[in-house]
Amino acid sequence: MKIQRISFLRFTDLIAAGAVTGRRVLIRADLNVPLAANGQITDDTRIRASRAAIDLARNAGAAVMVASHLGRPAEGQLKAADSLAPIAQRLSELLGVKVPLIQRWIDQGVEVSPGQVVLLENCRVNIGEKADSGALAQHMAALCDLYVNDAFGAAHRAEASTHGVAKYARIACAGPLMAGELDA
Repeated sequence: MKIQRISFLRFTDLIAAGAVTGRRVLIRADLNVPLAANGQITDDTRIRASRAAIDLARNAGAAVMVASHLGRPAEGQLKAADSLAPIAQRLSELLGVKVPLIQRWIDQGVEVSPGQVVLLENCRVNIGEKADSGALAQHMAALCDLYVNDAFGAAHRAEASTHGVAKYARIACAGPLMAGELDA
């Protein structure tokens, strides 16, 4: 039996080519971490693992937007327990910079400067996320110059923030976590 290797674009190759500096980069991370009843993170492994792509983008001079889900919220209904606020706080601690949590990012867009990192509120509350809405995916793709899928744990789902946005983004590539899994 002949085994074929998958060919894909790597985020690190784009950085090496100088294609990231000054660009708006949307990183789909998997920051779905366990929370205690009081909302405290009980295991930040996924957040720490996602730092590699975030640090690469930030150090390359990109304007960095990070999208993730948390739990299984109902679309269109953000409850306090579904908010990425604890993740934004932990990410701020790990990066040593304030990471603002952006609400209503689909409706209102995102203001982010090169070298800055923002966290987008729970992508699963966006109406059409689970159905892989083309319209929603196009809105996401319009926010960025470059889409990085680094959410291996969520990549098996055909959702707007994992599958759909990659179809419409100007450039879509694999982040370091995703690339590592594809190489394995």
